[in-house]
Amino acid sequence: MHVPDGFINAPVSVAAGVAAAAAVAVSLRGARRELGGTPSQLPGADRTAPLAGLVAAFVFAVQMLNFPVAAGTSGHLLGGALAAILVGPFTGVLCIAVVLLMQGILFADGGLTALGVNITVMGVVTVLVAYGLFRGLVKVLPRTRRSVTAASFVAALVSVPASAAAFTLVYAIGGVTEVPVGSVLTAMVGVHLLIGIGEAAITMLTVGAVIAVRPDLVYGARGLTTRLKLRVGGELVDAPAAEPAPLAARSPRRLWLGGLVTSLVLAGFVSFYASASPDGLEKVASDKGFDKSVEEHAAAGSPLADYGVEDIDDTRLSGGLAGVIGVGATVAVGTGVFYVVRRRRDAAGGERTPAQSSV
Repeated sequence: MHVPDGFINAPVSVAAGVAAAAAVAVSLRGARRELGGTPSQLPGADRTAPLAGLVAAFVFAVQMLNFPVAAGTSGHLLGGALAAILVGPFTGVLCIAVVLLMQGILFADGGLTALGVNITVMGVVTVLVAYGLFRGLVKVLPRTRRSVTAASFVAALVSVPASAAAFTLVYAIGGVTEVPVGSVLTAMVGVHLLIGIGEAAITMLTVGAVIAVRPDLVYGARGLTTRLKLRVGGELVDAPAAEPAPLAARSPRRLWLGGLVTSLVLAGFVSFYASASPDGLEKVASDKGFDKSVEEHAAAGSPLADYGVEDIDDTRLSGGLAGVIGVGATVAVGTGVFYVVRRRRDAAGGERTPAQSSV
C-alpha cells in the first residue's frame, strides 16, 4: 500500500508529514522505556534494543513477498501489528518508519513527498489499531501463549482494512483526482480485508514461533504468564519461582542470527517467486482511474530502484542482491537508531542493571 508521489496534493502531504514527524517524536520518547526498561519491572526489556533492528529488517524482507489475494491483485505485509507485538507500539512505529524510509530512498518504493502519508497510514494507524485491539483481547482471554497468538491474528487482520480506510480518508481530503470516495472506500477496504488475512497469518506464525523459543522477548506477552500451582494439603498454592537463567543462556544472539538469516533468505531468494500482480492500492487506483496522477519517483535513478541492482541483467541475481542489500541496510540503520534511543535513555538517568549493561 505504498502511496506514490502525485496521489495526494502538496498541502495534505505536508500536513501528513507533520503528523508523521510528531508521531515519530512521540515514539522516540516512548521507545526509550520499551528499549531500556528495568528487567525487574518489565522482563525482557533489556533485550529489546538488539532485536528491534532485526524486526525492521524482517518486515522489509517479508514486504518483498507479494502474495495473490484475488484475480490480478496481490498484497504484502504491512507489519505494524507484528512490530508492535514483538517490540512494543512506540518501537513498532519506529520500525515501520525505518522500513519506509529505506524503501523510499534506496528502492524508489513509496513517494518521497508521500513519506508522511505512508508512515501515518502504514505505520501509525496499523500500530494503534492493532496494538489497542491486541491488548484488549489478551486482557479478556486466558493468560496463555495461544491467547497471544490468537490475539495477534485478529489484531493484524483488522489493522489492514483500517489502514486502507485511513488512506481513503486522506485521499478524500487531498486527492488530486475527483473520484467517488464511497466506491474507493468500498474497493480499498474489500481488497485489503483479503490482504489482512495473509497479514494475520504471517503475524500469528511469526509471533508464535518467537514465543515458542523465547517468550520473554515478545513485548506483547510480558506479564501474561501465571505462576505454576501446586496442591498442598488439598489447597492450591503458588509454586516457588524458578531461579533466573544464567545471562549466557538468556542471550538473544541465537534468535537474532536465526532471524537475520531468515530475512536474508526471504529477501534474497524467496522474493523471486513473489506475485507480480499489482497490490491492493495499485489495483484500486487503476480501476478507479486515479493512477494517472502518479509522478516519477525522485529516486527513480537509484542503482537499486524497483528492487534490482543496476547493470546486472540476470533478473534473479539482480533482485536477490537488491533484497540482501536492503535487509543489510535496514538492520544496520534500524539497530543504530534503536541503540542511540536506548543510549539517550541511559544518559537521561534511566536505571541500568548488569544485565542491561552487558547487552
